Amino acid sequence: MSPQIVGSSAAPGAAAETDRNPSTVPAAADGEALAAVAVTAAATAAVAPAPSAPPPPSAQTSPAKSSPAQSSPAHMSPAQTSPVPTPAVGTNPGPAAASRTTAPAGSAPVTAALPGLPQALSVRARTLAGAVRRRCADLARIESPSGDATRLDALAEELASGFRATGATARREPGPAGDHLVLEWEGRDESLPHLLIVGHHDTVWPAGTLADWPVTEENGRLTGPGVVDMKGGLAILEGALALLADLGERPHRTVRLVVVSDEEVGSPDGRRLVERQLRGAAAVLGLEPPHPDGRLKTARRGSTRVRLTVTGREAHAGNDAHDGVSAVDELVDQLVLVRGLAGQPGTELNAGRISGGSRANVIAGRAEAELGLRFSTAEAQRRTLDHLARLTALRPGARVRTEVLSSRPAWPERTGNPLLRHVRSLAAVLGQPLDGAPAGGAGDTNLPGSRGLPTLDGFGAVGAGAHARHEHIRLDQIAPRIALLAALLAVPLPRLRDRAEG
Repeated sequence: MSPQIVGSSAAPGAAAETDRNPSTVPAAADGEALAAVAVTAAATAAVAPAPSAPPPPSAQTSPAKSSPAQSSPAHMSPAQTSPVPTPAVGTNPGPAAASRTTAPAGSAPVTAALPGLPQALSVRARTLAGAVRRRCADLARIESPSGDATRLDALAEELASGFRATGATARREPGPAGDHLVLEWEGRDESLPHLLIVGHHDTVWPAGTLADWPVTEENGRLTGPGVVDMKGGLAILEGALALLADLGERPHRTVRLVVVSDEEVGSPDGRRLVERQLRGAAAVLGLEPPHPDGRLKTARRGSTRVRLTVTGREAHAGNDAHDGVSAVDELVDQLVLVRGLAGQPGTELNAGRISGGSRANVIAGRAEAELGLRFSTAEAQRRTLDHLARLTALRPGARVRTEVLSSRPAWPERTGNPLLRHVRSLAAVLGQPLDGAPAGGAGDTNLPGSRGLPTLDGFGAVGAGAHARHEHIRLDQIAPRIALLAALLAVPLPRLRDRAEG
């Protein structure tokens, strides 16, 4: 598989439809390269906005900004750049029409700092959408379950190669269950604090899932194990950086990306890398999927994985049952008590895995359960974990032990949220209605969010069904997400914290 995404070379007007007929998405052909290719001025002028994506703002009519690229001779100089096309007549303006008519407050940095950029981003994002879709499908075909170091390392190398093609420096960070990635892109102003992006390349799907659930495209959706969580988000970021390189642009400030290999099990090792990159960060963005309606994630509940282990005493279940102490019976009784924790305010519990015993004619000597707990507040998290730490055996001869496997602090909703306001203004200039809301799940953005750093999650692919067999991404939302991320990287950030907050 080639690590690169290419711009479309289809005939005028056909770029958005060239790959959408097969029901099973084909693997990308050799030689397709992310960011190494430029969209020519002629192709740019010929690509009309797809009906599923909002047209660029009518207030912007200046030519797409472009400059010579160091690595691609196909880039056009500013004098050669064709004007950005106007929307096709009869295009339904949709619910974002009002925001396209008048640029919202806070959108001045887009038009003043980089004139013409919004239109260029929207048009070229639509041109790259097919390549990004193929990239997502190819990444999903590399199975990468948590804990499978061989498969995770293969995917890490594939991702590193693709991101290097967009201008990143990349290094692999060894981890006990697979390597992590740390990548960096130089910004136009290296004196500014960096922008941190967090993601992961592990999935919840075991190896072999593709055998009976292949990556497939149908009814405007791409479905398959890991496409939304989060192969799609990684592909979209790759496309956004490729788009900027294609325009001869760099991010406004240094961008750092941490891709961990153990997020789906709580980032027990990857957390150290995220924490290390938080120092000095201006803001933190997450590549998890947004809410199904496209809203970003502005807060997350805390989460903790706990292993509950019970040790009993084995004995013959028929002849010497009185000499045994059943670890399974003890575990069942403990779980009944633990379930009561879910009734406490701000706490939810899922008994996700149970194992124990050896044979039906042997009193079980060992049993264990893995619990997933979620908390709306730090106080609920502290109270519940204290309770679990004090569990004692209910029957003589049994022993109970609790072990915290991973833990993420609650990220509470913040009032005001200047980062969300900034992203909303960028989205409006791009013709995209956008908002944010708290999320029930936890992720690597919990850590910066809990510490008060400006944080937003949900910049990945729009879709639904994470961790379920109906997992999918919406193909019509790939281009808008590419354009939004590219704009966010290219445009200066406003002041996000008071000086008193650092």
